[in-house]
Amino acid sequence: MSFFLKNKGNVKVSKSKEKLHGTGRKSDGDGDKRNKSKLSKRLNEEISSESETESDPVGKKQRGDDEVEIEETAQEKKLRLAKGYLDQLREEDEKREEDDAFESDLVAGRLQEDVLEQRGKLQRLIANDLVPPEASEIRLLRGHKLPVICLVITPDDKQIFSAAKDCSIIKWDVESGKKLHKIAGGRKGTEDRHVGHTAHVLCMAISSDGKYLATGDMNKLIMIWEAATCKHVYKFTGHRGPVSGLAFRRGTHDLYSASHDRSIKVWNVDENAYVETLFGHQDVITGLDCLSRERCVTAGGRDRTVRVWKIAEESQLVFHGHESSIDCIQLINEEHMVTGGDDGSVSIWSVNRKKPLTTVKRAHGMRGDPGLEQPCWVSSVAALLNSDTVASGASGSHNSNVQLWKCGQGFRGLEPLFNIPMAGFVNSLKFANSGKFLVAGVGQEHRLGRWWRVKEAKNGLYIIPLKRKDPELITAPEMETEQEER
Repeated sequence: MSFFLKNKGNVKVSKSKEKLHGTGRKSDGDGDKRNKSKLSKRLNEEISSESETESDPVGKKQRGDDEVEIEETAQEKKLRLAKGYLDQLREEDEKREEDDAFESDLVAGRLQEDVLEQRGKLQRLIANDLVPPEASEIRLLRGHKLPVICLVITPDDKQIFSAAKDCSIIKWDVESGKKLHKIAGGRKGTEDRHVGHTAHVLCMAISSDGKYLATGDMNKLIMIWEAATCKHVYKFTGHRGPVSGLAFRRGTHDLYSASHDRSIKVWNVDENAYVETLFGHQDVITGLDCLSRERCVTAGGRDRTVRVWKIAEESQLVFHGHESSIDCIQLINEEHMVTGGDDGSVSIWSVNRKKPLTTVKRAHGMRGDPGLEQPCWVSSVAALLNSDTVASGASGSHNSNVQLWKCGQGFRGLEPLFNIPMAGFVNSLKFANSGKFLVAGVGQEHRLGRWWRVKEAKNGLYIIPLKRKDPELITAPEMETEQEER
């Protein structure tokens, strides 16, 4: 029987047999040794990797891998690779589903918030987390010679525009508090050659994209400026009385204006065009505001009405509630607004009800000699958009303080949060879009007249930081929706 052994060379067994027959006992012993060697080699070839010694782990591993490769058929290899690929796909699908679920939750939250905002039922709860600022944290910006009348904050909260009785307009940097640009006021009679206002600037507005700034004055003029460069662009004429209110419709360059001539006018700034005029108030209009809808709200002064103007339908809703003149108005969301008047009251309204949802009388206390006390006038209001904090909750008047309020659930109720002492008449109030600060325009005189003068007051802008107990509430405020009104 012939066979081969794995060695350095292939040697035939027949030759080894011939050597064995020709040798003696010693050679027989050598033959036994060689037979044992052959047997051990053969066993080493057939033995499994499990029986190898631990002294050769590398060789063990290599031979084990070779044996697996030898024992695995092509079909089994395909099956193993297919299973691995399926497992990988399954893991990727699970991860993708988790990511999609997270993103869908975020999108659903944003969509729900957008829907509630459009319906006018979005109310972020942040009032309870506000804490009063320290007196040293409030900054004063001075630059106007006469009382500040109005102001606006740019959409990115980086600049402030203010106007005063000195007919000037100043652009401020919020972070540094420095003046970036000043449009000087002119003297009466220089309207033809002066680029700017020559009478008290009563109101101003900035478009939601920050492109245009609109200002209105006692001379019945509306001026349009490029907000970035303060370059004069257009001049609108048409009102027969002082322009007392201006507001851009959000997302557009449609401008609404109100006047002491009791009319509302609509303008298209992009086309430098007049659109239409609306009538209805029985007295001078003292304030105007609007948001995204094609409508605006106005305060009618001594006709004691608040009106909602539906521009497309050419109709209006009339609301009654104040006992005297309504001097200021601001929208909280698309369906709720806050007003203040010289009867000393602050009211919250819904466009679905003809009477106020809630009213706080004598919101800033009383003034005058004993027996002759009268409520302190509320000369300005402000509201943090889509929140439960108002600045008729930051209403200010000549009793020298700014009061912040918390709106109750569904805007049914007003609770005082804290007040900030301030010398002078608070003629204008605006919240930053981020809710991080509140700006008050203060002067020695009331914005609409000279009934009193506070000599110790400083004409300027006060930047009031709105600190929160939890910083996360600035970027992720808790949200609550208003219940459906019955």
